[in-house]
Amino acid sequence: MEDLIKKVSYLKGYADGLDISPKSDEGKLIIKLLDVMSEMAEAIEDLTESVGDIDEVVEELDECVYSIADDLYGDDDYEDDYDDDDDDFFDDYEDDDYGDGDDYFEIQCPNCGEDVMIDFDMIDDDNAIVCPNCHEEIELEFDCDCDDDDCGHDHE
Repeated sequence: MEDLIKKVSYLKGYADGLDISPKSDEGKLIIKLLDVMSEMAEAIEDLTESVGDIDEVVEELDECVYSIADDLYGDDDYEDDYDDDDDDFFDDYEDDDYGDGDDYFEIQCPNCGEDVMIDFDMIDDDNAIVCPNCHEEIELEFDCDCDDDDCGHDHE
């Protein structure tokens, strides 16, 4: 964009060198046009900077979304479905894709305080998970209300 501002400045200098009279109708028109061109060049430069800033934020958000999706769905599920040009990507991970919601529950991490959605498949043999936010281990305690002796829990 500096080129556009330089070109407008060159034209202003060129007009000054031609001794265009600011009193003539043509001189007034040329001076006003050069002023408008200068303002437009500055506005375009400001917009270009804003778009660059927005582009950086979007790239950061994209990396965050990728990281979250990786934590939630694993590399294979996310990378196979992810396409920068696919506007319907997130439709692939709607809530109804995960059944009736019985496989997931929400807890608050005791370390960082963030709410964490837990899938029963994420729980290791020691009844613990790793918080996707702070990466600290969260120990879970379960009270089994079932009457099934084959569920794997102690029934007292």
